[in-house]
Amino acid sequence: MHLPDLPVKSVLPELLRTLEHHGSAVLVAPPGTGKTTLVPLALPGKVVVAEPRRIAARAAAARMASLLGEPVGHTVGYSVRGDRKTSRHTRIEVVTSGLLVRRLQHDQELTGVGTVLLDECHERHLDADLLLALLLDAKAGLRPDLRLLATSATVAAQRLADLLGDAPVLHTEARTFDTTITYVPPARNEHIENTVARAINRALSEVDGDVLAFLPGVREINRTARLLNADTVVLHGQLKAAVQDAALQPGPRQRVVLATSIAESSLTVPGVRAVVDAGLARVPRVDHRRGLAGLATIRVSQAVADQRAGRAGREAPGRVYRCWPEHEHSTLPRYPEPEIRTADLTRLALELAVWGTPDGSGLNWWDAPPEGALKAAQETLTAIGALEPDRRDRIASVGLHPRLGRALIDGSALAGNRTAAEVVALLDDSTHPATTDLATALKSPGKWRQEAKKLEKLGTNPQGNGDPALVVALAYPERLAKRRSKNSTVYLMANGTAVEHDNSHSQWLAVAIADREPGSKHGRIRLAAPADEELAVTAAAALVHTVDDIRWDRDVVANSVRKLGAITLDERPLNDLAKSQQALRMGLEAEGLGLLKWTDAAKRLRERMAFLHRTRDWPAVDDESLIRSLDLGKAKKRSDLAKIDTAQVLRNLLPWPEAAEFDQLAPERIGQGKVDYTQDVPALHVRIQDAMKWADTPKIAGVPVVVHLLSPAGRPTAVTSDLRSFWRNGYLRVRSELKGRYPKHHWPERPYDKSR
Repeated sequence: MHLPDLPVKSVLPELLRTLEHHGSAVLVAPPGTGKTTLVPLALPGKVVVAEPRRIAARAAAARMASLLGEPVGHTVGYSVRGDRKTSRHTRIEVVTSGLLVRRLQHDQELTGVGTVLLDECHERHLDADLLLALLLDAKAGLRPDLRLLATSATVAAQRLADLLGDAPVLHTEARTFDTTITYVPPARNEHIENTVARAINRALSEVDGDVLAFLPGVREINRTARLLNADTVVLHGQLKAAVQDAALQPGPRQRVVLATSIAESSLTVPGVRAVVDAGLARVPRVDHRRGLAGLATIRVSQAVADQRAGRAGREAPGRVYRCWPEHEHSTLPRYPEPEIRTADLTRLALELAVWGTPDGSGLNWWDAPPEGALKAAQETLTAIGALEPDRRDRIASVGLHPRLGRALIDGSALAGNRTAAEVVALLDDSTHPATTDLATALKSPGKWRQEAKKLEKLGTNPQGNGDPALVVALAYPERLAKRRSKNSTVYLMANGTAVEHDNSHSQWLAVAIADREPGSKHGRIRLAAPADEELAVTAAAALVHTVDDIRWDRDVVANSVRKLGAITLDERPLNDLAKSQQALRMGLEAEGLGLLKWTDAAKRLRERMAFLHRTRDWPAVDDESLIRSLDLGKAKKRSDLAKIDTAQVLRNLLPWPEAAEFDQLAPERIGQGKVDYTQDVPALHVRIQDAMKWADTPKIAGVPVVVHLLSPAGRPTAVTSDLRSFWRNGYLRVRSELKGRYPKHHWPERPYDKSR
């Protein structure tokens, strides 16, 4: 077999010897060196090549087949979900990582396979990380003769080598041409599409070949295309296979290829002489707290930016235009964050359960799944019944996300095969419909219709009620939503998240897609179907529960509430005195003892008891203590609190036998004056003439009172806590004033002598 003279060719003999003697190896080879196409052809026996993307799998198989002068499906074939070209002659099969995980679950020995090549490991896709862990487990326990070869385009190989049992690392250098890097930062407030379009126009004027532009998503690709006056083709994962493959063929004229990260590696876009890089990528992210999964736009890493730039110098000297300031390049992360740290792990959790290691603890991971995210995924699987022994393998075998697998299986039984298949295929499609109404979306064209026909064959019921909302609810029971109020646009989902929908008149919705934009108060419904309570309870029976709602809301609330998750279905009053009084105490704690009726006598009794608590350690009568010890009797609602005799409540707290001395220890009056216990030290307000019989200050419980001396008219004259000192030093001044103002009264010079 004659192989092209590509850089990897020089290391093939050593690579074959390494795999023969060690059983595993790591090959570090940049894009364009031939690692994806030449290495599998040189390997002996049955070879399976795992690629992270479907387009890469098809492209790699097509390239290898062309080198052999054969059609795809003969010596070299491929298998991706929904598309397969193999035959009994196929020796090299290119598959997606996810599909090989499924195949490994059915045949843990990979019968007949001699070598598995894991391509582009550095991209750290979730399926690829899981596949690596399962292959290592299978090799250790069942297939020690299975050869594993991991390839990477970046020098992040040591960890891979460690995982593969100190596997040797081989390197080959790229035979690339020089590239010139130019930074084209956005102008003030300029949208990224405008910046990219400006850079593309510059590239078209400065190079002769095609321009490959990297943008984060389809929306930005379409906007950029509208800004260009050039031959434009697009390349992203939502296109049909034939359209994707056509983008990889050279065109008759200079063209612009607008692509997502799908074009970063594993395939070559011919004719490219310039790369325009927006510096952004769209990656899956999960908001576990709100139960909203979606995509986030992030800045790419330095490794990804370098890999994108390498596309410009594969066939000739090239130019690279980076749409960010040059000084920001050093602030980019060195490598992309592994998907396992940020993505929804529900599918991974199901695969681990099928493998027999639900928590993944027995596997060797590049990065182990985060404990919190894995636990959340397991809870989701439990909620949809995907961990039940008789359902687990069946749901996993469908090859869809477990939610959609459950919706297809249970939905076909209830709604019918066709309805379930169409809804599941639409939801599995990465393209967001142009409408928020599911019924309208199901009438639209799309590549999902081909998938729906295949899925329909997996169903068990050709009939059914045909309700698409039921299928959605089976997939996402926690997203069933009920309108908060009659005219509101806000719905409350069963998971407790509030979402908005402007165009629905239905009280209930089965929400298929919802996300949340940064800074927004509520989530936003992107796709939903009208539902009703009966459907909700049927689809989400596991979420229906009854709770006691006991709280204070200006009055007692004590109801038995039937709920679907966070949504209230109905409620009835609880005829339970203890629970009503629990709410009453909540009210007393929230609003205070002012809810009780306090007579003047009760208030003064409480003040006297508080003084004795401070001085004699009698029972406390602060709000917290009284609420805790308060006997509510038969009180069940707010109005009943006013009927409680607070004075009697206080008297019941008086300690016995000390209670007999209460009036002596904390007298209500001393002489003609009433004692004020509202301050820390008791105060006695008394006419000065009535106080003349006291040489010293009266004491209460051993504490001298503060004496407020009043004139005959009851006006303040003096304040003292030392009467003896006052009679000697302050009285004469006060006497002269009082004598002039009240001449008819007797004002002795030495009043305290009368007390001797």
